[in-house]
Parts: sequence; structure tokens; C-alpha cells
Amino acid sequence: MGDHLPILRSTTRQSLRKAAPLALLGAVVLFGVIQLIPYRPQRGEAPAVNGFRWQSPVAEALARAACYDCHSDETRVWWAVKVAPFSWLARSDIDEAKHHFNFSAWNDRLTVAKMRQALAHGMPPWQYTLVHSEARLSEAQKQELLQGFQASLDAHAGPPPPNP
Repeated sequence: MGDHLPILRSTTRQSLRKAAPLALLGAVVLFGVIQLIPYRPQRGEAPAVNGFRWQSPVAEALARAACYDCHSDETRVWWAVKVAPFSWLARSDIDEAKHHFNFSAWNDRLTVAKMRQALAHGMPPWQYTLVHSEARLSEAQKQELLQGFQASLDAHAGPPPPNP
């Protein structure tokens, strides 16, 4: 039995050398085919009717850099996100983000406490900040964003209703 081991190793190496180009060709064909599966691009969305109104231009700029691509109807899609399977992942992330809240269709679901928690627990996500360095917020920028968000909420809350 020990005499056949070198022959088996040689045969296995030859088989792998022959199979490698076929596997590569198969991967290229598969990659090309998945490009035909749409990712539901969101183009031509209507402008925000009930968009969030920022009081602080600095806080708004921070939110636009770190949040708006996923949490608004103003998503900027760069070329790599148009390539499957990245397009599917991005669309899924954006759909989930808008489900939580959407700055373009404001409905008061986001509170300062929720924003603080999100910023403390990985928002914006690392895969987004990896490519969008402007979305990496320092602690000071996070505080500026939170304060600007609170000021904007306070400005639009209006006076409390009178007691009956």
C-alpha cells in the first residue's frame, strides 16, 4: 500500500492543475450571470416632502456624511455598490436602515437616546466607513451631531399643548 502513495499524490496534483482553470472559468461565468439579477436601484425618488429640518449646519453636514446614504432618500451609490453581490448587501442594509428611520420622511421615530445608542454601538457601520472616511466620526463630532439633533427636535417641537 505504501508504494502507491507517491502515485496517488502525483495524480491528485495533476487533477487539480486541470480542474483549476475550469473552476476559475466557472467562477467568472457565475459572476457574470449574477450581474443580471437586479438590486432594485432607487433612482428618481421624489424629493423629501416631510424631511427633517436641521437647525445646525454643522450637525446637518455630519449627518449627511455619516447617515444620509442609508437613512434618507438621498443615497449616493458609487460604482462598486452597483456590482452584485455587493449591490444586494447594500440594498438590504439601506432598506433596513430606512425601516428604522428616514430623514427624508420624518416621523419622529428617532430620539436623541436612540441616536446616542446607535452612535455608541457601531453606527455608521465599519463596512461603510471603510470606504467613506468622511463618515468616521470622532467623539467630538458625535457630540456635535447629538446636540444639533436635539436642538432641531426642540425647535420643531413647539410649545406644549395647554392643560384642559
